[in-house]
Amino acid sequence: MTTETGPAETGPLPKSAWRLDGPNGSLAPRSAIEVLVDLNDKVATGRVGEYQPLPLGFTPLDKTIGTGLRAGELLLIGGAQGTGKTTMALQMARNVASGGQANVLYLCYEHDELYLLNRLIAAESALAHLPHTTGAIKIQDVRKEILGTWMSEGGGVAQLAANPRLRPSLDRIARYGQNLFLLRGTQTASTIDGIRELVKQHRTLSGDRRLMVVVDYMQKVPVIPEPVNESEKVTFVINGLKDIALSEDVPMIAIVAADKEGLKASRLRNYHLRGSSAINYEADIILILNEKYQIVAKVNIEFNPYQAQRFRDWVVLSVEKNRGGMDAVDLEFEKHFEFSCFDPNGRTVQEKLIEERLYND
Repeated sequence: MTTETGPAETGPLPKSAWRLDGPNGSLAPRSAIEVLVDLNDKVATGRVGEYQPLPLGFTPLDKTIGTGLRAGELLLIGGAQGTGKTTMALQMARNVASGGQANVLYLCYEHDELYLLNRLIAAESALAHLPHTTGAIKIQDVRKEILGTWMSEGGGVAQLAANPRLRPSLDRIARYGQNLFLLRGTQTASTIDGIRELVKQHRTLSGDRRLMVVVDYMQKVPVIPEPVNESEKVTFVINGLKDIALSEDVPMIAIVAADKEGLKASRLRNYHLRGSSAINYEADIILILNEKYQIVAKVNIEFNPYQAQRFRDWVVLSVEKNRGGMDAVDLEFEKHFEFSCFDPNGRTVQEKLIEERLYND
C-alpha cells in the first residue's frame, strides 16, 4: 500500500544564498528577519540617522511633514517664475547645514557658486533680525560692498571681514559654511550618474556624516544622449533622483518648473509641473508656491485695497502631496526677496483661496 506525500519540506534558505548577479547589478532578496537583525544592529550602534528627520527650518512646514525630511524621500518644489523656488530651496539648504545634523550639496544649473554665496550673505543679514530688516543688505548691494571693500584699500590687499556691513553675515556663514557645499551644474558632467557618484564619494570621505542633496532645477539635469521629448527626459531624471535617494539613503530636494498651462492657470497645482506624470508618482512630498494675491478669493480683497496690497507680500506654500502625513495644507510665508529669504515663521492660511477647477468669480 502506498501513501501519497507532499513535496519534501526544506529548511530556510541560507543567509544571502538567494542572489542574482548580472551585468547591470545584483538582486539579493533579504528575509524580514535579516532586515530586522540589521535594524537591531543599527539601533545598538547608534546608526539611526535615517530615522531622524532633517528639519527644513520652516516651522509650520516641518510640523506638517513630520518634523522634517527623511532619508530616501524626494521633495519637489514647484512654482511659476518669481515665486521664490530658489530662495526657498537655498534657505532650506542653509537651515539644514546650520543645524549641524548633516552636510548639504546644493547643485544649481542656473547660477554659479559666487552668486549663491552673495544671496546667502544678503539672507544672513536679514534672518538674524526678522521681522525687522533695518540694516540688512539687499542682494544688489552685496556686490557693491564687496567692490567697495577692495577699493577702500586702493586696490591693495583687503579683507572682506574688515567691511562692517558684511562682517555679521560672514561670521554667521562661517559657523555652518563647512557643512554647505555649492556646485554649478554643467550639461556634461552633472548627470544622474554624476550626482550618484558625488553622493557615494561623500560617504567615503565623511563616514557616517549625513547628506542632503538639492537640485536646482530638475528639468536642467542633462540626459546623454538627449531623449526624443521632454516627458521621456523628465521621467528618466525623476526616477534617477528617487533611486539615488533610496539607494544612498539621502533626503533629496528638487525644484521643478511649471508647464505653459500652469503659467496661465489662476492657481498653479501639482498637475501643472512640467514634463511628465511620473513627477506626481515618484515624489514623496510636493510643494507648490503661488503668489497669495493671485489665488486668494476675491471676496477678501475687493472692498479692502489695503488688504489687497498686504497680500502681495506673501507666498502661499501648498502641500499638494505628502506620502507620510497631511496634504492639501495651505501655509503662507512672508517674502523678503530683496534679501533673498522668507520669514520662516509662517502660518496656516486663514483666507479662502480659489480652486482652479471650482473658481468662477
